[in-house]
Amino acid sequence: MKFTKRNASRRQVLKGGAAVAGALATPHFFVKNAWAQGECATLGNFPVEGPEVVFGFSVPKTGAYADEGADELRAQELAVEHINNGGGILNTLQPLSLTGQGVLGKKVTYVSGDDQTNPDATRQVARRMIERDGVIMFNGGSSSATAVAAQSLAQELGVVFMNGLTHANETTGKDRRRYGFRQFFNTHMTGLALGPVLAENYGTDRAAFHLTADYNWGHSMSGSIKDATEGEGWSTINRVSTPLGATDYSQFLTAFLNSDADVLVLNHYGNDMVNSVTQAVQFGVRDMQKNGRQVELVVPLYSRLMAQGAGDNIEGVFGTTNWNWSLDNPGAKAFVDSFTDKYGFPPSQAAHTCYVQVILYADACERAGTFYAPEVIRALEGHEYEGDGYNSASLYRAEDHQSFHDVFLVRGKSASERASEFDLLQIVSEVPRSTVEYPVDTFEGELGDYCPTA
Repeated sequence: MKFTKRNASRRQVLKGGAAVAGALATPHFFVKNAWAQGECATLGNFPVEGPEVVFGFSVPKTGAYADEGADELRAQELAVEHINNGGGILNTLQPLSLTGQGVLGKKVTYVSGDDQTNPDATRQVARRMIERDGVIMFNGGSSSATAVAAQSLAQELGVVFMNGLTHANETTGKDRRRYGFRQFFNTHMTGLALGPVLAENYGTDRAAFHLTADYNWGHSMSGSIKDATEGEGWSTINRVSTPLGATDYSQFLTAFLNSDADVLVLNHYGNDMVNSVTQAVQFGVRDMQKNGRQVELVVPLYSRLMAQGAGDNIEGVFGTTNWNWSLDNPGAKAFVDSFTDKYGFPPSQAAHTCYVQVILYADACERAGTFYAPEVIRALEGHEYEGDGYNSASLYRAEDHQSFHDVFLVRGKSASERASEFDLLQIVSEVPRSTVEYPVDTFEGELGDYCPTA
């Protein structure tokens, strides 16, 4: 059940005028279950009054990534249920301060909106949830373009944004923000994991042709795979941009067929990937030979939902994934079992990352003893934890708010290999966190201040 609750406290803080100014002259301290003035004069929707707090969930309910958005919202609702009533990874996450009785003595409610996989719509939805509904945190999204827009607004208004599915390097690179955190891996980490596997399986003397979704994630993905494969000896013939939401890839596939490339890299996600890989197979790409070699397809970023949509067309195709429901560890089992019990099918990686982000935020509030955003942020920065669904510990790096954890190399299963309709991806190898960690100065960027910039 979904609730909408107006929060008058933000209006009281913003309109407090002299009362706020006077309050700044007096020292304040944090007390558990209470808000006290910190270094920021006005901030987000504080103080938090009443028996409830409101979270905001901004997901794509329409457009090319709508399937991902639907699964994110399912997981977000489940996270709220577990925060309020216990269950799921609250039984496995360590360290843990949540008790399954809400956060700091308050029950969690939520509102949701459609970001349409559009940055402008994302800002409108998020601003409405913050200013009208009084959310103290928002989470979601299946696009790096919307993630960057959401983080920027979060920094302006002093409300934490826990990123959903965002894979572009920029999110925790040049566009990183103090008020944004990412659990999902990035394209640089995909390249570090995937490049050696492609060279090992397809050889070092290959020529690649990239079809690339024309927004920041697609270009980040294409650039990272180009760097990784060229480091293994490959050449890059061309990188062609394709519009987000395209349904007909024939002109782009024709360009590949007429080139000297013998590997087609599809830097697409969601329905775009389903359409492009299906049409590539229909064009006979996988039955061709070029340069005396079998032509190969590569899908750098996979999800179970995409694999399900593409069906037999992904057989043998390599890629990476942030998480998979088939992982055999207590955290994964706790989440998968509770999600499957509630919805009748296993969760996607989009569901997992949103679920974990919501719970980690709530736990940070409990550990900090306050909803005051700067202290919650400090509780997340440098936080190392386990039991969230991976086989080893994860870390939120303090300097850029990127989470580091194991990354998974996968390949599409054939029909005969599948144990169920959801058993679509084989984990070829688990790439350890240490392999995909990189120096923080690999990407330029500044987190900004703990106080809002607007």
